[in-house]
Amino acid sequence: MKHLFIRRWLIAIVTGLAMAVLFPVSQAAAQAMQEPAAEGSAPVDPKDPWENWNRKVFAFNETADRWFLKPVAQAYRTLTPSLIDRGITNFFNNLTELRNFTNSLLQLKGESAVVAVGRFTFNTTFGLLGLIDVATAFDLPERPEDFGQTLGYWGVGPGPYLMLPVLGPSTPRHFTGFVSDGFVLPSAWDAVGSREANYARALQIVDKRADLIPAESFISGDRYIFFRNAFLQRREFLINDGKVVNDPFASGNDENLMLDDF
Repeated sequence: MKHLFIRRWLIAIVTGLAMAVLFPVSQAAAQAMQEPAAEGSAPVDPKDPWENWNRKVFAFNETADRWFLKPVAQAYRTLTPSLIDRGITNFFNNLTELRNFTNSLLQLKGESAVVAVGRFTFNTTFGLLGLIDVATAFDLPERPEDFGQTLGYWGVGPGPYLMLPVLGPSTPRHFTGFVSDGFVLPSAWDAVGSREANYARALQIVDKRADLIPAESFISGDRYIFFRNAFLQRREFLINDGKVVNDPFASGNDENLMLDDF
């Protein structure tokens, strides 16, 4: 009971912080759209008003990735048999089904909630604790849902694009959802000891980075703009359940950048 009470208070606090961040941000974006830029200065994009800061953080992340994370991921990809690598990815994906279930309920998506329960049950029972994705073979593909999508479902705007140190591309809404999913809402990680969870989280990060290596061949042009477009388009795709209503960055000649892991 005490644990549940604390969770409810945390949800209230996080939601309040989200509102405090998102509403001023929306007002600043609107003001940027209405006020002309000073003569001789570069125009400020209302969807990315912090581009100067974001590019500096992006450069830091790129350096850290180039010298540490990517070499580790390349070694992992080289040494780990593809069957084991796939099993590790499936195992961590299976842990997200509780998140999918909770956020499906919060978005009043009964069918998606049932799918999340079915996937977790099939993969845990028949898929060797999630190492094998048997649910997809049973025509139950994953329906990813997170608290950022829940906020979007209830009308909370995304706010400007934000590049976070280490964590990468985000928006105020997405980051609020990330914090809520990780520390507030029920999670399968709650059943894992702190030390074991740290090791597992490290393995998950390396595994995800290794899975992104083949996708690097699709990157072209300005890397910052590519990652920004890919992330925002992917988030819009998820929030609108599979369709892009409005892509403020992609031009008519741009290719579809909806990459699953960006």
